Amino acid sequence: MPQEAADVETVAENDQRVRFARGKAVGLRNLEWSPHRQERKARLSSFRLAGRVTCLLRVGVTMSTRPPMRPPGNAPAVLLGFQPALALTGALCLRQNLGSSSPGKKQSKENTITINCVTFPHPDTMPEQQLLKPTEWSYCDYFWADKKDPQGNGTMAGFELLLQKQLKGKQMQKEMSEFIRERIKIEEEYAKNLAKLSQNSLAAQEEGSLGEAWAQVKKSLADEAEVHLKFSAKLHSEVEKPLMNFRENFKKDMKKCEHHITDLRKQLASRHAAVEKARKALTERQRDLEIKTQQLEIKLSNKTEEDIKKARRKSTQAGDDLMRCVDLYNQAQSKWFEEMVTTTLELERLEAERVEMIRQHLCQYTQLRHETDMFNQSTVEPVDQLLRKVDPAKDRELWVREHKTGNIRPVDMEI
Repeated sequence: MPQEAADVETVAENDQRVRFARGKAVGLRNLEWSPHRQERKARLSSFRLAGRVTCLLRVGVTMSTRPPMRPPGNAPAVLLGFQPALALTGALCLRQNLGSSSPGKKQSKENTITINCVTFPHPDTMPEQQLLKPTEWSYCDYFWADKKDPQGNGTMAGFELLLQKQLKGKQMQKEMSEFIRERIKIEEEYAKNLAKLSQNSLAAQEEGSLGEAWAQVKKSLADEAEVHLKFSAKLHSEVEKPLMNFRENFKKDMKKCEHHITDLRKQLASRHAAVEKARKALTERQRDLEIKTQQLEIKLSNKTEEDIKKARRKSTQAGDDLMRCVDLYNQAQSKWFEEMVTTTLELERLEAERVEMIRQHLCQYTQLRHETDMFNQSTVEPVDQLLRKVDPAKDRELWVREHKTGNIRPVDMEI
């Protein structure tokens, strides 16, 4: 009898330990990587981003986050909870979650899609975004995504397209300056030839009022040559030189700008890789915890319980690491976003300034051209006046008075 009682007591004790182990395993699955709700809440709050507003040329940028929500059933809380968001106040909202992504293109389970390490709203689930500067076709609204490189198999960042636009504009400005220089050379050569021609002695012996008009024609050539020399000098000082010297260090400044944005994009890619690595580590830790939890349901040794505690700690740490990596990624993307808005608006301003500068100097060119025409007209006005005074009868009189040989006419001979 004592032996049977002892056997019954042992069986009852074993049943109690099995029920306790199964209940503990179920509790572990429900909590997943965090054994205590209060500890889990404290950890999440420590990684919660503080809201901040950055003024970007009248564009408000706000970083905000949403605290994790408990997923239904036994779904991993860490995978479905933490969802940082990046929003432009009154304009743009870029929502970030922890859905699986890669440097290529992957869709999350919710509202975001990651392309080349940049997180965008998913077009199927997110409402259409409002432009930062509606109706203005601003650079800051249309160059966020990468574009396929037409000269290769890779992609080209939208910011790189803007830089190429700026550098092309600088090249066009340089070529315009070279064009004006060629125009100046033609003017100088033309003036030189006019001055030389004005010294020609052809028809120098013409007399009378016509001779005076002819002499004025040659003098007008010399005057016109002087006008064209002045025109070429003004073209050099007021058109060609300003075009050539405008933003002498522009290429160097653009290189600095490119390196700055490129470094931010590389940092973003690095943070994205860290998120993926942390996500993979968490998945492995959760799988290990699940395996040890299943072993606990079968094996009742204290060693298995200790293994579960250790696996649970590692899973918790992996979850914390993932949240920290996501936090750093969102900070990096926020910094890149802010710098992109600021820099693209600055490039937009520089382009408008360049176009206006060239327009003003080309207007100066046409003004100088009109003045040259007026001066040229003034050089021929004396010629017109003398030509109107040309009088063949008067010229004949003057010539006869000077060269006459006698006014007595011959008569018939007498016998």
